[in-house]
Amino acid sequence: MSSRYSEVQQAAPIEVFAVVKAFNEDTHDKKVNLSIGAYRTDDSKPWVLPVVRETESKMAADTTLNHEYLPILGLESFTTAATRMVLGEDSVAIKEGRATGIQTLSGTGSLRVAAETLNKVLKLTNFYYSNPTWGNHRLIFLQAGFTEAKQYRYWDAAARGLDLTGMLEDLNNAPANSVIILHACAHNPTGVDPTQDQWKQIADVIEQKKLIPLFDTAYQGFASGDLDKDAWAVRYFADRGFEMMVTQSFAKNFGLYNERVGNLVMIINNPAVIVAVKSQITLLIRGAYSNPPNHGARIVSTVLNDKKLFEDWRECIRTMSSRITSMRVGLRERLEKKGTPGVWDHITSQIGMFSYSGLSAAQVKFLAEKYHVYLLSSGRINICGLTTKNIDYVAEAINDAVVNGPKE
Repeated sequence: MSSRYSEVQQAAPIEVFAVVKAFNEDTHDKKVNLSIGAYRTDDSKPWVLPVVRETESKMAADTTLNHEYLPILGLESFTTAATRMVLGEDSVAIKEGRATGIQTLSGTGSLRVAAETLNKVLKLTNFYYSNPTWGNHRLIFLQAGFTEAKQYRYWDAAARGLDLTGMLEDLNNAPANSVIILHACAHNPTGVDPTQDQWKQIADVIEQKKLIPLFDTAYQGFASGDLDKDAWAVRYFADRGFEMMVTQSFAKNFGLYNERVGNLVMIINNPAVIVAVKSQITLLIRGAYSNPPNHGARIVSTVLNDKKLFEDWRECIRTMSSRITSMRVGLRERLEKKGTPGVWDHITSQIGMFSYSGLSAAQVKFLAEKYHVYLLSSGRINICGLTTKNIDYVAEAINDAVVNGPKE
């Protein structure tokens, strides 16, 4: 039987999910998954934060709660608290009424609403993203209507650090009103963040060239264990008076991956136009998914607005970040002890769940085929996949890949 879909071509698989599928189908008893960006305990298990369990139990017992629709722009107690969390208690933008929050479908949805607002409402068409960046940035903006996708240099492969000179040069050459996607902390995939002095230089160029900063904030608190430290760049730009957007995800720092909890923060210099802007965003969301989900947003709202629960949550993110840090130290120590060729100090100088290892695609394939250790072809490692039980095995595998594996 003929079909109007007969000419549809098979799309390329999304690598991270293809790698997870290969891992799940592997029956080897020592297999290790270092691919997908999700936290794991030292037993390689997902972790539901105790404060989340407690809050969910209280919600389930609260007969005043129901499953009615939220407003199109979301749960106000959530958006207000989330905006305050990223901009800070003393935010001038909040005090002056220039900041507003909109509930979205996690960080991805926040980026999509941001991109559609910038394209459909402000008629912008150019955006820049770091080389490399999270694999979804380009796709989101192009599907939202942007037509000019460009990269700015970021990763210095030789130094295994930030290419600040290249980044500043590329930003300096960007046309005015280009949207610049910036990672607020724990850059994905490299784990390399600018220093505070480097952020100031980046801000100078963005201001001089009349560019539009958009901070993707997926790891606040999760990166260093310190909410304020991880939000420093965002707050610095906000305090300098930039009109800007911040996309927040609560997947990592609350462990609410499948609840899709996000917030889009907008700082608009003229508070009088915020109502009009939000009315246009209301139409965009109405035509996309109409209403955001309640459950995860209410969890976050409850925790952020309760002093005890908030402190309990901060202890949870310190637990996660400290485990990641200890695994970074452990992997570096083992590779250096083995005398693995190369320099490995970047493993501990990088931050967050990801490390850009420097391994080649051929070496990554070697690791999967010989050792059943799975990571992305870029060499990005999810440090959360390391445990005290598998770290020696992984270090042995990496050493073998570097010493005896493919050289290209």
